[in-house]
Amino acid sequence: MLRLSERIIAAPLGKTHLFSVGQAGYILKSAAGELIAIDLYLSDCVERVENDPGFHRLLPRLLEPDELEFDAVICTHPHLDHFDMDSVPGFLSNGRTKLLCSVDCEKLIRQMQLEYYASQTTYVAPGDQVKVGSFTIDFVDCDHGEGAPDAVGVLVSVDGKQVYETGDTCLRLDRVISLPRDLDVLIGPINGAWGNMNEEDLTQLAEVLHPKVTIPCHYGMFALHHGDVGKFYEIMKEKKLNCLLLKQGEGVQL
Repeated sequence: MLRLSERIIAAPLGKTHLFSVGQAGYILKSAAGELIAIDLYLSDCVERVENDPGFHRLLPRLLEPDELEFDAVICTHPHLDHFDMDSVPGFLSNGRTKLLCSVDCEKLIRQMQLEYYASQTTYVAPGDQVKVGSFTIDFVDCDHGEGAPDAVGVLVSVDGKQVYETGDTCLRLDRVISLPRDLDVLIGPINGAWGNMNEEDLTQLAEVLHPKVTIPCHYGMFALHHGDVGKFYEIMKEKKLNCLLLKQGEGVQL
């Protein structure tokens, strides 16, 4: 069986592809073959730092940090399951990958002594837009609570497609008024803890935004994070809303 990196490389050009890497991690491949990553968690640093078995990694590691050369890696906030302190140096080691991270990641970058990569690093806030190859990346508002007040969501436009990854956030319908209503993909958390939407919340957001398909995330990696994907599926089915359940490592052509 091919490794995830091999399947991503083999995904045919001329089409847009989305791959799930687990937790809230996704990889987008453009029709031109460019790659961006969002919130990849590839290590076990959360358990090590928190020293709590409830944060033991329950999903396998499918990718090494330097296994693919990304055009950009996005970290929506400094929590370690989104800013993987063991993996970020590997992402940047090729000297060309851009790191786009929320402004509150700067303290962590200094602690990790990653100033060497300053020329590759851009700090972003809601309202910022960054273009990387074929990708236009708009950073949007979210509400992940006091623990990550500068967290951002991500709206990616590429090849005529739009993918909105909410980032870690509670349900704030007042903050999505300006978002497009013709999204191809909506991705959001369902774990209902740590300042995040629960299963019902994400279905409410899907009702407002009417994406072509909604993908749940932020479940299955840690016991303490909770999240019932079966419950989410049943609510979406009852509301007659389209959803897509991607297993870790699975990809879909948009």
